[in-house]
Parts: sequence; C-alpha cells; structure tokens
Amino acid sequence: MTAQHEPEQPMTTSRPVTVHAAGAVLWRPRADGTPEVAVVHRPRYDDWSLPKGKLDPGETSAHAAAREVLEETGFGCVLAGFLSRVSYEVPGADGDTGKQVDYFTARAGDGHFEVNDEVDELVWTALPKARELLSYPQDRHVLDEFTALPDDPVTLLLVRHAKAGKRSDFDDDDTRRPLSGAGRRQRDALSSWLPLFGPERVYAAPRIRCAQTVEPVAADLGIEVAPEPLLSEEGYQADPDAAVHRLLRIAAGSGTAVVCSQGGVIPDLVTRLVESAALHPAEPGEAVGDTATVGEAVSGDVVSAKGSVWTLRFSRDAHTGNGSGPLLRLVSATYLADPSGG
Repeated sequence: MTAQHEPEQPMTTSRPVTVHAAGAVLWRPRADGTPEVAVVHRPRYDDWSLPKGKLDPGETSAHAAAREVLEETGFGCVLAGFLSRVSYEVPGADGDTGKQVDYFTARAGDGHFEVNDEVDELVWTALPKARELLSYPQDRHVLDEFTALPDDPVTLLLVRHAKAGKRSDFDDDDTRRPLSGAGRRQRDALSSWLPLFGPERVYAAPRIRCAQTVEPVAADLGIEVAPEPLLSEEGYQADPDAAVHRLLRIAAGSGTAVVCSQGGVIPDLVTRLVESAALHPAEPGEAVGDTATVGEAVSGDVVSAKGSVWTLRFSRDAHTGNGSGPLLRLVSATYLADPSGG
C-alpha cells in the first residue's frame, strides 16, 4: 500500500470483554491501481467509521464481517485475511464494559450504497484522506495495518481434514477412512466459512477424508479436488522441502487456493514458513474468540485441530533469481480452531 504516517496505537481496555464484533477495511482499486477504502457515517453517533457490527449468536468473526459490510455499505465482498484485533471500552448496562473487534481485509464486489438504519453516507476515498476522516484512533490503527500490507498479497487456506473416527475402528485401507458424523458437521461449517474468502482452486492430500472435507467447496465452484501427494503425511515426511515448495507454487497461482492436509503435515509446514519469513514470536497472538495469529502459534507448538484452518497470506513482490517464478514470503498467518464450534 502507499500512505506514510506516524503510527497510532489503538485504545485498549482492562475490563472484561462482553461485546464481540467484527468489521473490515473494504477496498477497491482506483484507475491507477491504488486502493480506495469505504468509510461510513453513522448518524446515531455522528461519527465516521469502518464498517463493523456485533456478532450474532454462534457467528464467526469472518461471517460477521462479511454480513456487516453488506448491511452497512450495500456491497458484497471477498475476505482476504484477518487484519487486526482492537479492544476498547463502551457503555454497558452496568457501566463501562470491554468491546473487542476483529477486522479483516475485504475487496469490494458488486453492489451499491443505500441509506439504511445504521449508515446515512458512504465515502470511497484514498488512504490518507480516509485516515483523516475516521473519528476514532482504533479505526485509524486498523487502517495503518492495512496500509502496511504488501501491494499484491495472496491468500491460501490450509485446512486440516475434519473428524474421521478412530483409525483402529476402520478395517479397510486407512486412505479410504471417511468422515464421521462429527466430521460431516465440521465439513458443513467449513463449506459456509471458506467461500467467504473467494477460493478458486481446491487441493487435497490423497485421503478420502481430506477430499470429503473440501468437496462441497469444489462442487460449488464446478471443479474437481486436485490430489496433492506431497502434502500427505508420507509425501511430506519423505521430502519436506519439496512439499513446502509445492505449497508455495500452489499459492502463487491465480486466485485464492484451498488445500486440505493432515495433522502430521500442517504444524511443521507452518513452522517452516514462519521461520523462513523471520516472523518474530512476539508478534500479536491472542487466542481469543475464533482466531489466533501467527505469533501465538510460534511461541509454542503450532496447533492444527481437525476441521481447523490456517489462513496464510504471502507477498509475491519478489522473484527467484533463476526465473522459476514468484518467491513468496509469508506475511501473516491466522488460525481458526473450528468454524463449527465443535
């Protein structure tokens, strides 16, 4: 991104968080390729804000962010990744309470703005003007995080397959072990969550349970799940470097990719990406709500529960010296434990 400015710290709260919300930096490219973002005016508060709102019961932050963008701006959107979490105090029934808002980056889709119950004006504007317009320091902090992103980041959704029962209870070849009832519920939740990020390609380790986990997403796209032997446990263990390189080649393709793999692959793969990018363990990483950032993961063991997702974002503004293609570098990684809540 482009604007330069002195960083501004968000507000924080020591009070217990009782209000959970989500929002997005909604952007679209201008004619010169630079981004412009949506800033909304809320007459109830007479303020200028980023689109955001409270989570509905059982709703994930990503679902809430996409819903609030549509409700407040009239535009659909495609999420690209988790951006920032801010906390501050708001009035409550029994005095001030803590509010926590998860923000995502979101590219605007089709739509048009109409005055609604919450917003009476929407302005599309360049980053410096948007920062001047925003009423609150926490919103300006979120915009700063967006501004610091590389110009052309790419997203890959790394999924661990959903639950498939115990291996000891399955008599056939383990590669054919299917999802259990709990796993099908996780699959259904993933089938609602993953499309928020606009995937265009779907891959899976050659396991029935891996393919079944992401088949509904592929079916909605009208494509087949492409098998990836290097991202199976035996393929990865035989040549981890080749597997990491293959994942980066998948990420470098056109559009967001979904890759479903196994518990014997994902923790080490994410760790290698984090270490190669020199991301510092002290980066923000609270495991609160339904997300945790990469710093939390590298401060201990990288987590990878069944039905979970790592949202990996890469910069591809460099190229390998031998001309073999883009040299991707991990710039952020966010962990979703299980969108089904199970």
